Amino acid sequence: MAMTNAPGLLISAPSSGTGKTTVMLGLLRALAEDGLNVQPFKSGPDYIDPAFHRAAAGRPSFNIDTWAMPTGLLGGISQQSAGADIIVSEGSMGLYDGVATKGEAGFGSSAETALRMGWPVVLVIDVGGQAQSAAATALGFKSYAPELPFAGVILNRCASPRHERLARLGMDKAGINVLGVLPRRGDLALPERHLGLIQAVEHPDLEEAIKGYATFLRDHVDLEAIKAAARAGNADVGDLPKPPAQRIALAQDAAFSFTYPHLLTGWRNAGAEIMPFSPLADQAPDPSADLVWLPGGYPELHAGRLAAASTYLTGLREHAKTKPVHGECGGYMALGETLIDKDGTHHQMAGLLGLVTSYEKRKFHLGYRQATLQASMPGFAQGARLRGHEFHYSTILDEPDAPLAQVGDADGNPVPETGSIRGHVTGTFFHLIAEASA
Repeated sequence: MAMTNAPGLLISAPSSGTGKTTVMLGLLRALAEDGLNVQPFKSGPDYIDPAFHRAAAGRPSFNIDTWAMPTGLLGGISQQSAGADIIVSEGSMGLYDGVATKGEAGFGSSAETALRMGWPVVLVIDVGGQAQSAAATALGFKSYAPELPFAGVILNRCASPRHERLARLGMDKAGINVLGVLPRRGDLALPERHLGLIQAVEHPDLEEAIKGYATFLRDHVDLEAIKAAARAGNADVGDLPKPPAQRIALAQDAAFSFTYPHLLTGWRNAGAEIMPFSPLADQAPDPSADLVWLPGGYPELHAGRLAAASTYLTGLREHAKTKPVHGECGGYMALGETLIDKDGTHHQMAGLLGLVTSYEKRKFHLGYRQATLQASMPGFAQGARLRGHEFHYSTILDEPDAPLAQVGDADGNPVPETGSIRGHVTGTFFHLIAEASA
């Protein structure tokens, strides 16, 4: 069974760093200002962008991931656009970039997302340092997968009217539709930190920044042409994930903020009660909770405060005596014995697991993860196969507890970050996206 969605587009680029996030946020807000109900999506496993999308569009943004998500979940997520007038999805990396080994429904590229959902692609091209040659890039992207609907290009970082004229000349010759030309401006980048963009909750002037992007887009992009290029796609019907417990105490603050929106929405839709608490504000999890869930985030930036938060730590330890606690990435580190920050300072964490992690020597861990559980964890039985994503700079100095899972990368190569289990407490370095299909 299929349902017809609102017309949609996917904003992509030849590579990272071309300015597509600026275009995405400006476009979401400009369309919303025009009175449209705009549904954002994010292709790929990025968990930072959806919070920015929500701030710009006023509607939750959801990830669509063909590598990690089974067909039924992709259908359940596409249904979240119900009631929207237009869909705008943001790609990740370059349009055709994915992994080498097929996952649940594909290889995880933005092109697959666009094709699956029936959304024409708007390619954001940085024309800095070139003019007519940009058309060859656009033509290559358009013809590489002829079955992919291609709406046109937005040219970014254009230096002058002459530069624009030459770039347009090339696009005309190649038969490529130019939907907008953005002049070069140095103040459009969002602030960054060691894991890329800062979180939306930390941005000091996010609302002003988004308003500025919207004005910039309105001045230099043909919004009517973009609306006209959107196409309604068909999507399969499916379900969002079921909750791992009925009453879930969820850590939510600047130290713990990375949760995938499709998980929380699925939990709520199924009737689970999510009870947020802030470890940074020294709040204990609700004693009536069936499960405490610590998501990822930046505990290393707040390690001193977390170590001193005695009400939070006492409540967490009390809960763990009789009921399950689960931590993902930063949440996993916070459940461990010690977290060593980049300055080499040792911070005592909850001590519910023996994990010792360090940021002194940065080592980048990034990519999809597939895991087979060697013990049960909240919501999943022993033997369950999970798919997730890992994204951190910390190094494990000690991981003495029993391993929670056998974990591999997208190609199935084993990785040492197996997670841990001790009593009622579990933790993983990967962020859960979905259970694998049978």
